[in-house]
Amino acid sequence: MNIPLRNNASALPLLAAALATLIWSSAFAAFAYGLSAFSPPELALLRFGVASLILAVPVALGMIRLPPRRDWPAVALLGLLGMTVYQLAFGYALTRVAAGAVAVIIALAPGVTSALAALRLGESLTVRMAIGLAIAFAGALLVTLGSGRAMRFEPLALLVLVSVLATSVYFVWQKPLLARTTPIGFTTLSIFAGTLGLLPFGLHLPEKLLVASAPQIASAVYLGIAPTVLGYLAWNWALSRAPVSTVSSFLYAQPLLVSLFAWLWLGQTLGALVIAGGVLAISGVALTVRGSRAAAPAPVDTLSPRMTGLRQRAASC
Repeated sequence: MNIPLRNNASALPLLAAALATLIWSSAFAAFAYGLSAFSPPELALLRFGVASLILAVPVALGMIRLPPRRDWPAVALLGLLGMTVYQLAFGYALTRVAAGAVAVIIALAPGVTSALAALRLGESLTVRMAIGLAIAFAGALLVTLGSGRAMRFEPLALLVLVSVLATSVYFVWQKPLLARTTPIGFTTLSIFAGTLGLLPFGLHLPEKLLVASAPQIASAVYLGIAPTVLGYLAWNWALSRAPVSTVSSFLYAQPLLVSLFAWLWLGQTLGALVIAGGVLAISGVALTVRGSRAAAPAPVDTLSPRMTGLRQRAASC
């Protein structure tokens, strides 16, 4: 009997990346609803505050082990970049920049991440992967255009580039740290750091909570539980077990998923351009994944000769 354990193991990080992308895409409606009661920094602080409270309990009980103390400064710095800076830059940009322009610039994140991964981690970027990333970006652009979002650019669009760079650095620079700790420990400490960084920007949050409605607060709680805790855990777990460029390519499917959620929950129609762009984006992601698998080196068998012989006999059953 031939059990494809290796194929299943290699598919799990991709499933985790897909799950994180799906959860993050569902957050757009909740984020937009929460902005009716809170400013972007206040909503971000409430979101990450909820996530920190949830994670603080298992940390206090010893169920989650934080990274080694020597890595705390590096993890905290990455948390400030990938969460505090990203949330502030992205939130302030949304108040002035057209949503379509934001979506297009954010779609640059997988490409920037792949370039940084090649420079920082030495990950190979094959021709097939480069073509896949380009196709996926074109698909994300078509989805944005097909959704009828305005494409007017403003100077504050540079803030979106800041958020793209911040999240790309967070994704790439965490890779060596994940080799010395668990994804849940790294995620927890980075969320703690991101929350502390947001505190000075949410000084009026307590008074806003007194007048906000229960559904508005519930939307922020959802953002803290699903996109922040579950989303980042799944994403960082995928990054710990797969190439950064491959995992980040899944973000190209986000515009399509956001449109699907808008169709299901808000009744917005899906135009032909959105559907075509979605197919193109998913095709590009698939091509990128196939290219990364082709470029991956063959795993080194570290089993003892006896175990190797047993495995060979089991595979021939």
